[in-house]
Amino acid sequence: MTDLEDDGLVRCDWANGSRMMREYHDREWGVPLEGEQAMFERLSLEAFQAGLSWATILRKRPAFREAFRDFDVEYCAGLTDADVDELLQNEGIIRSRPKIEATRANAAATIELRSDGGLEALVNSFAPVRQPRPRTRADLVASSAESAALAKELRRRGFRFVGPTNMYALMEATGLVNSHLVGCFRRGAD
Repeated sequence: MTDLEDDGLVRCDWANGSRMMREYHDREWGVPLEGEQAMFERLSLEAFQAGLSWATILRKRPAFREAFRDFDVEYCAGLTDADVDELLQNEGIIRSRPKIEATRANAAATIELRSDGGLEALVNSFAPVRQPRPRTRADLVASSAESAALAKELRRRGFRFVGPTNMYALMEATGLVNSHLVGCFRRGAD
């Protein structure tokens, strides 16, 4: 049961479980990002989400932003082993050494990408030509040929924790794939 008021809007069903998830759905999910830092933050949070719920990541997002200095790419690339050890003591974030080390490695890879168009351009270049038209949750997929290709290219460039599933989630979250259910007020006309 939920204590959310009925505002008359039709949403994707996953957004009706809590105020936090509703606000995320209504304001952020599927909205294109602008800038390297925004894309790097989202890529990093998708990596931390692997094996966990997105609600867990949203609850911890303020602590992540504080711990990683708003996902400043240079700061994250410069994390020392001592910094990683300190982050492992931070109860506000997901304390996974491989995921924290992936954030550091992915920041360094992001810096390397600057000479070749940048992270944002690379991710956006894998946008699918055809958009899904899911009517129910059963119609949703967890990955696509495009997300698998994006994951492969990112791994080739030194990124970690970038599998086809979390890259599909990244593509959905950043508006490259419109997975709002048909009928959802956020879907738009299509």
